[in-house]
Amino acid sequence: MRIFVLASLLSFFSVLAWAQQEETESDTLLLPEPTGEILPADSVPVSLYMLPVELDYIPGNETPELLADRLSCIQQTIPLTYNRTVHGFIDYFTVRNREYTRSMQRKQDMFFPLFEQKLKEYNLPDELKYLSIIESALNPKAVSKARAVGLWQFMSGTGRYMGLHLDWYIDERMDPEKSTDAACRYLAQLYSIFNDWELALAAYNSGPGTVKKAIRRSGYKKTFWEIYPHLPRETRSYVPQFIAMIYAMNYAEQHNMLELTREELPTYDTLQVKQFVHFEKLAELTNTCLEDLQKLNPSMQRNVVPENGKVHIMKIPSLAKQNLELNRVAILDSVSRFGKKEAQLLATKYSGGSTEGRELISYRVKSGDVLGGIAMRHRVRVSDIKSWNNLRSDNIHTGQRLAIWVIPSQRSVATASTKTVAQPALLSPDTKTYTVQPGDTLWDISRKVPGLTVEKIKKLNNLKSNSLQPGQKLIIS
Repeated sequence: MRIFVLASLLSFFSVLAWAQQEETESDTLLLPEPTGEILPADSVPVSLYMLPVELDYIPGNETPELLADRLSCIQQTIPLTYNRTVHGFIDYFTVRNREYTRSMQRKQDMFFPLFEQKLKEYNLPDELKYLSIIESALNPKAVSKARAVGLWQFMSGTGRYMGLHLDWYIDERMDPEKSTDAACRYLAQLYSIFNDWELALAAYNSGPGTVKKAIRRSGYKKTFWEIYPHLPRETRSYVPQFIAMIYAMNYAEQHNMLELTREELPTYDTLQVKQFVHFEKLAELTNTCLEDLQKLNPSMQRNVVPENGKVHIMKIPSLAKQNLELNRVAILDSVSRFGKKEAQLLATKYSGGSTEGRELISYRVKSGDVLGGIAMRHRVRVSDIKSWNNLRSDNIHTGQRLAIWVIPSQRSVATASTKTVAQPALLSPDTKTYTVQPGDTLWDISRKVPGLTVEKIKKLNNLKSNSLQPGQKLIIS
């Protein structure tokens, strides 16, 4: 057994020596970026000395040539480039944090069939299913420090642009089906912009505008690795992590970390409801577990289905559905009354003013903004904004993000007042408009119409800056 340990350590140090040698011999390969800020939040690096060698022997005979060959064998549509950067992340996922890769194997069956179905539906590369591992560790309720949410880590603005609804009760960014459909549509849009999957992935991480800027700074280079030095640090590591995870998941057995145990969702049926439903009461009356209802309905944030005039489709365990049908009217009547007033009081208490029937938007504070002005534009109270954002004073700073709950009918008014565009209320029938797409710049739009210039667009739309928002409508003639 000591021989195995010695062999493993010798091989490990030989890889380090190879990496150092490559650094001095070649300028074309890239060093791994520091990974602390972008690796999954729940990952815990595992030391070689912490692993029981008898149960978890770590093979150490993977030469650079072997790793490159293995990647070429599993490459499909998206390039799986091999270099020192990728090698560093392969080492992380197969040696230093093997348990994280194992945990992803345990979770994959809960979500990969859905991902594969949606990717096929949109004619997208199947290997994109691994992207959610990098984004959220296959956790539909994941929330990042930047408030990106769900399996595919949508910010509120991008999520709403892609058709995902969010309010105090429901956040569809946490809905596996709806968020996966939105992610597929968004990835397809990004690919149509760059016609390159590595650049599309980089844009998914940092935004298409950031990638376009890196392309310009590189002298209009064509590939991810050519514009690599001009990208943000997190994005430089994003694509290599994606490649390394594809490798780790496909060659788990070769690294002696194949995980046979699988986590599963409870078998379920669906229930269409329009009235208020209290999860805990429903679980009690249908003889099921509250945890199962929560696991099946991650987008329902308050353990209730709100009564807001919409029909909601919730998932319930198959056994619960059978028990429900035995006394459907009485059970649904009970769960629609139980806890309703309490839920409404909690909504009022913990979100400032009541958020019932309101939608969440994310507002970025601009130079000169004050809370009073922001509240007036969004038709809310200053005290509500302070409560929603846990502010102890009226002080705010430029660039700060504020969560604001607006009435849907007022949303368009608030949005228009926060943008730099002021379009006339009535347009003549022959007026032509253009809807801003993700990654669009004024320069891009001006090239789409003969004779149109950036200055003309700004004049037609009363724009005071070059800032644009996806979905924004611009007059172009």
